[in-house]
Amino acid sequence: MREMIKMVVVLTILSFFSGGVLAYIRNNTQERIENQVLEFVKGPAIRAIFEGAGNNPVADRFTLKDGDVEITFFVGVFDGEPRGVAFIDVKDNQLMGVSVTTHAETPGMGAKAKSDPSFTAQFTGLALEQPVAVTQDGGSISAISGATITSRAVSSAATDADKIYQKLKTQIADKLKEFKK
Repeated sequence: MREMIKMVVVLTILSFFSGGVLAYIRNNTQERIENQVLEFVKGPAIRAIFEGAGNNPVADRFTLKDGDVEITFFVGVFDGEPRGVAFIDVKDNQLMGVSVTTHAETPGMGAKAKSDPSFTAQFTGLALEQPVAVTQDGGSISAISGATITSRAVSSAATDADKIYQKLKTQIADKLKEFKK
């Protein structure tokens, strides 16, 4: 019985020690991991949307709060003027483009939302006056064959981003003044 208690105490101490070491490592690497995800997972998509920008839109970003949610906005500077935020052209009030950063779609079907440039090109230059929708729902976006749900999800994400942009437009404009060169 005494040996059993001794083993339980040793196991408990080892568990606390291991948990503490893991928590310490996680806390000290979390920012580095987030930066790596931002640079290598989201970064290529952001840079593709802001192609031709005179800045690094991944590095030039800011956050705003929408209620309890903190939203990150990426800034694209064109000809010395901060013109794009997230993927919205603030000067012309239209979409600059969309890009999928990560997905769990079926290869060859829904995955085309990320890999098919003809699908994502449909979003470039769309006015933000009405919701973005696929043709089956009365919009102008041709859905990916066999992946209508994915196409609707990308369209819905663009519409949601516009709603956030419209809601925070004044705050975004104030922040963009910091990026003027």
